[in-house]
Amino acid sequence: MTTFSIFLILIVIVSFLLIVVIMVQNPKGGGLSSSFGGGGTQQLGGVKKTTDFLDKSTWTLATLLLVLILLSNVGLMNEGSVQDSKVNTDDVQIETPVTPTPDDDTQE
Repeated sequence: MTTFSIFLILIVIVSFLLIVVIMVQNPKGGGLSSSFGGGGTQQLGGVKKTTDFLDKSTWTLATLLLVLILLSNVGLMNEGSVQDSKVNTDDVQIETPVTPTPDDDTQE
């Protein structure tokens, strides 16, 4: 298993977790936190702490996703430099064009 494959698997897992955390939140302040306490006056079950946890989880997962993407790029570049090229250059012949010199009278 290559380094890039490991990073790819981690990126997929973090992306899935980020989607789950975002879907649990409600953009108007409801979501999972409102189902525990109901409103802003009741603090049953630590509603404020649940909202803070979801907010911190979102930022942490988003940052982790960005770092994994950047590291996978570095891992991909390192893999390419270690492996040989897959292009077979043994049969390729490079022809250089012959430029006539001013002393050459073969053109007449």
